[in-house]
Amino acid sequence: MITHTQIDRQALADRTEAEVARFIAGNPKSKELFDRARHSLVGGVPMPWMMRWAGGFPVFAEQASGARITDVDGHTYVDLCLGDTGSMPGHGPAPVVNAVADQVAKGITTMLPTENAAWVGEEMTRRFALDRWMFTLTATDANRAALRICRHITGRSKVLVYSYSYHGSVDEAFAVAGPGGTTVSREGNVGPAVDPSQTTVAIEFNDLDALEQALASEEIACVLAEPAMTNMGIVLPEEGYHDALRALTRAHGTLLIIDETHTFSAGPGGCTAEWGLDPDLFTIGKAIGSGIPAGALGMTLDVNERMLADPEADYEDTGGVGGTLAGNALSMAAIRATLSEVLTPEAFEHTIPLATRFSDGIREVVADYDLPWNVSRLGARAEYRFEHEAARNGTQAHDNSDPELERYLHLHALNRGVLITPFHNMALMSPATTAADVDRHTTVFREAVSDLLGPGGSS
Repeated sequence: MITHTQIDRQALADRTEAEVARFIAGNPKSKELFDRARHSLVGGVPMPWMMRWAGGFPVFAEQASGARITDVDGHTYVDLCLGDTGSMPGHGPAPVVNAVADQVAKGITTMLPTENAAWVGEEMTRRFALDRWMFTLTATDANRAALRICRHITGRSKVLVYSYSYHGSVDEAFAVAGPGGTTVSREGNVGPAVDPSQTTVAIEFNDLDALEQALASEEIACVLAEPAMTNMGIVLPEEGYHDALRALTRAHGTLLIIDETHTFSAGPGGCTAEWGLDPDLFTIGKAIGSGIPAGALGMTLDVNERMLADPEADYEDTGGVGGTLAGNALSMAAIRATLSEVLTPEAFEHTIPLATRFSDGIREVVADYDLPWNVSRLGARAEYRFEHEAARNGTQAHDNSDPELERYLHLHALNRGVLITPFHNMALMSPATTAADVDRHTTVFREAVSDLLGPGGSS
């Protein structure tokens, strides 16, 4: 059995160097645009995270449709990244394109509600079982508003998060569990306003003892949690964990926020519906608008009443909740079209089996080469990791990462027309994804492993 640490690192470096050379030679127009953009854009890209693509620069997209992206050099890719969930409905689904085009002609943002907003609120309640909704431009905005509301109505200052969780750019989430039960800033955190330990308690996922100890302090306003962690691979909850989380938060007067920005892949109602979760607040973004900026914050009737009970709390102007573009007419039109015609129950009946097919293909290659790697799946999302068993918390997953091996596998796939997210080994299925797309990745993945280890499975 070959662990990722036993792989010949020189062979890995040589293979990666060859793939980089192939990438540069095959993408001259993207390279030219990148060199040009470096004179006006930070890092040569619209946002610094775009520098993370494995070839040293990103390919520049010219057109995206369904589960395909075509770049400026004419290469067409099977897209299993899908905007890291933002395009989970596929690129440019016709119902959304039509709805957005119609709404643009009628008005983009007016500071007034539309009929679509009422429909969307009703549909969100039907899917996720939260009583009241407000809308933002991103899930990050929804999470920030949720934290403010929880702090206000509980009178408590601290937030509990899990080490290496994903909640967008929320300041409180850039904290991890330190030695001896402490909380420390996550490595690479940029310019935190205060020491994260002043605002946050970070613990490990699936550790009930740490959860109970933290909540017993009675200083935690809310727990901000993904139902399954997605930032360091897919880390699933252990049996009974969510029941205990809900019971402990209630026992200690702590509110529970479930963030389904990524875990919406579990089904039409996310993990909240699939697993019967019962949060006080709920946040989501990215996929609900098919890439049109949109986020949502749901809450129970009890939270809504407590939120509005204080006449001094200013939710309309200076209280720090929402913005003038939040809940705009264009976003509402996109969400309605996405939920009513694209991410339907029938869509998940198509995408979830494809993620299973993806997982089975990876497992077959891993078994053939006797590699101690694992695959986890959450509905229409699947991800492979370089450890024998799936991690039970974010720190374990983080500590078993292998950026060099990951880069090689990603770049090898990119050079052969398959795109997966640069931050993970994650693949996501859209309604436009096909079995042939999945099988293409399996073929390319097998070729990458064979190129590195040889046909006999040894380096």
